[in-house]
Amino acid sequence: MKSRLNTYHEAIVNSYGQVFFSNHKWFGYLLLLASFLNPFIGFSGLLAGIIAVVIADWMGFNKEVLKSGLYTFNSIMVGFIVGAFFKFNVPFFGILLLGSIFTMLMSVWLAGFFAAYRIPFLSLPFILGVWTVLLGAGGFRAFELSERGIFTINELYSFWGEDLGAFIYSSMQIKFPLLIDVYLKSLGAIFFQYNLLVGGIIAVGLFLYSRIAFSLSVLGFLTGYYFCDVLQGNMTELEYSYIGFNYILSSIALGGFFLIPSWRSYLLVFVSSMMIALSISALGSFFFNFGLPIYSLPFSLVVILFLYVLLLRERVTGLDLVEHQLYSPEKNLYAHRHRLERYKNETYFHIHLPFYGEWFVSQAYDGDITHKGEWKEALDFVVADDLKKTFRVPGDKVTDFYCYDLPVLAPADGYVVTLEDGVEDNAIGDVNLHQNWGNAIVIKHADFLYSKITHIKNGSFKVKVGDYVKKGDLLGTCGNSGRSPEPHIHFQMQTTPYVGAKTLDYPLAYYVSKNDGKYQFHSFEVPAVGQTIFKVSPTALIANSMKFVPGMTLKFEVETELEEKNTIEWEVFTNALNQTYVYCQQTQSTAYFVNNETLHYFTEFHGDKKSLLYQFFIGAHKVLLAYYPEIKVSDVLPIEGIYGGLHKLLQDFAAPFHIYLKANYESQFTEIDNDLDPKHIKMVSESVAKIGSSVHKKINFEMSFVEGQISEFKIKEGEKCTVAKRIA
Repeated sequence: MKSRLNTYHEAIVNSYGQVFFSNHKWFGYLLLLASFLNPFIGFSGLLAGIIAVVIADWMGFNKEVLKSGLYTFNSIMVGFIVGAFFKFNVPFFGILLLGSIFTMLMSVWLAGFFAAYRIPFLSLPFILGVWTVLLGAGGFRAFELSERGIFTINELYSFWGEDLGAFIYSSMQIKFPLLIDVYLKSLGAIFFQYNLLVGGIIAVGLFLYSRIAFSLSVLGFLTGYYFCDVLQGNMTELEYSYIGFNYILSSIALGGFFLIPSWRSYLLVFVSSMMIALSISALGSFFFNFGLPIYSLPFSLVVILFLYVLLLRERVTGLDLVEHQLYSPEKNLYAHRHRLERYKNETYFHIHLPFYGEWFVSQAYDGDITHKGEWKEALDFVVADDLKKTFRVPGDKVTDFYCYDLPVLAPADGYVVTLEDGVEDNAIGDVNLHQNWGNAIVIKHADFLYSKITHIKNGSFKVKVGDYVKKGDLLGTCGNSGRSPEPHIHFQMQTTPYVGAKTLDYPLAYYVSKNDGKYQFHSFEVPAVGQTIFKVSPTALIANSMKFVPGMTLKFEVETELEEKNTIEWEVFTNALNQTYVYCQQTQSTAYFVNNETLHYFTEFHGDKKSLLYQFFIGAHKVLLAYYPEIKVSDVLPIEGIYGGLHKLLQDFAAPFHIYLKANYESQFTEIDNDLDPKHIKMVSESVAKIGSSVHKKINFEMSFVEGQISEFKIKEGEKCTVAKRIA
């Protein structure tokens, strides 16, 4: 019973927030409170929402969707209308009951219908519900229209008492410049209370919820207002009716909720607001003949039109649709920018080096010898000694060359689709121009994504056409067949399965380069000519320590600089989308991560930004699972949580146009007790937050790996220091 009541409570609060595309509960509570400034409207809306939630649950609809408020916010809006227009009597409750249920059912139906087109149904259920209620009530004498609103002060006194009623009424009479007055009343009109006090409460809530949404609401409203004014439209509809909120809702929807906020989305709001004005005029003229109000119909139709058309584009031109909705324009924007910067070169399908050990890049993209024209995106690999020689003296036989007959490996999972064998190795210095590629293999990794490796040793293939190979499986050995004066591996990516296909520019997922004894980690890059490169080989101690498997618990004794000690416990889970995360029950915080056997890195954090888990999320943001001296792993951090207060508020306003707050991360290993069989390794990281070029703050992190687990970690920020020691 308690669980069901919690579901209903969450669904009701989120229903109010859904009106402004929010899932912030405090904003939902504020909107709920604002609706009760007219108690009849507030009560009617709340009752309609409760009815819709209870019936939806009784009918067995998905509880997570139900808790989001998606199915029920339109019912609350219908409840507002019923409370505003009809007298409170027995028939009133009948029409409220039927209207809220009908609207909820329309929401479920339209959600399913529009899901096929990947577009939202917005307030269409509300429009259909209101029209059904108004048209249906006209056929029954028992439904009486209310006279509320004529004697507002008397109604306020009778409900709120003389003192509070007088305060509320005087607040409604405050004089503002015309534009501010109409803007605030338009906000209040969303809850069908065309007064300044309700609009002011909503405006404050909207500002606190999202600076971007607030600025968009102002832009959309001003554009619509001046468009009507300049073209001499019907200003009474805008200044003395419920019609102005169409500009506000559409601007938030298109400018920052369904699209990533940017200067282009703001420009779209400017254009769409003028279309809203035209739609109001056209739809109002048409539906007036049937005695039907249009309310939010222009908003719904124009937004749906734009979103559907944007889905049909051939290419994206900067108006980016939100793929993963975070219910905040700022969060959508920051997450989008963070993904672009963090994963700018990352490919969906990871391609790895096709060999063991250290190899030398003798020819890279657009090479000096053969990598030209349509075949320029290719790599040649050889094995070289410290003097950059590729052979043992005398070097006149293929067996003198270091790379000859070394294993050639599958660069990724896939099917062998083409295999050519039977071409003999050339004598050193000779080339076979008639069988240019020599012995070759092509592997299909995905549609239009193939890898090709050529100049393989004759008769060395360990696979055949049709075989499925895993990353790292042995394919054959390095040879000297085809157009190859000395043994080497030719490697390229392509879009077709043919041996002679033109090449594809495609980076290698992870590898390490070595130059004068110094190592550098590369992530989704194309090797350069002259580099000595090799695969990342995980260090067992680090890999085992960072292996967080579902069901695993991590318990730490935490001590701060104030010598306060407490115990924190985390548990590892995997959700239905196969996303793995660490969860802290004490703070109800979640940190999502990826472990791909090369890197352990965090992707998202939800919860308490002051928690130990968040500090770990920052300090261990990206960890290389292999020890190499002096290698530094760099990354960018999400600015959410690192910045706050005025800095964050000002950045929110500027974010669609320029992000000047930055947060960078760098980690490296500093200690190891034994290179061959380490029992202790230490990693450090530094996170630097900058405002422009000025350092705002630094966070230093230190973590020790002992006996296959994280033994302790320390976080230092300014004078604050936290130490967490593993106890289980």
